[in-house]
Amino acid sequence: MPLKTALKTIAEEPRRYLFLAGVVGTVFVVDQVTKALIQRTMRLHESIPIIDRLFSLTYIRNAGAAFGIFAEHGNGLRMAFFVTISVVAISFLLTFFVKIPKEARLGRLSVAMVMGGAFGNLADRLRFGEVVDFLDFYIGSYHWPAFNVADSSISIGVALLIWYFIRTPSVHV
Repeated sequence: MPLKTALKTIAEEPRRYLFLAGVVGTVFVVDQVTKALIQRTMRLHESIPIIDRLFSLTYIRNAGAAFGIFAEHGNGLRMAFFVTISVVAISFLLTFFVKIPKEARLGRLSVAMVMGGAFGNLADRLRFGEVVDFLDFYIGSYHWPAFNVADSSISIGVALLIWYFIRTPSVHV
């Protein structure tokens, strides 16, 4: 279903999409507020231990994708790439959301979570040219790459989407 058709469907059935707007909006606002708090209260690269030897708030900026992939590429090319990928992904998610039956709450929730996270990180890229990360988990010297609320929402949304497809094998995208 092309994006134009998806947008027409949304216009014809606005009540069905309040859920989408609510989840996307909530993820986006929580993501942006937490990032703003980190930026206002911490210096870049500052780390505040929360749970000794397990979790810290560590303010970093990630110019790349997950785990810093593409961080070393030029600003203009990297920005164009990530903005394009984000817009394509959001368009796909919106189109997919329209196809999910309105009774399939798990499928709708998962897509909305991924979309909310995508909007959160896209906003950072457009404003700063990079993404603000601050959730830092580690065991001893072994660190998981720092991430943010948008990344968490995307990861949980993808996991729920996989679960939805496993539970609903007859779904066709």
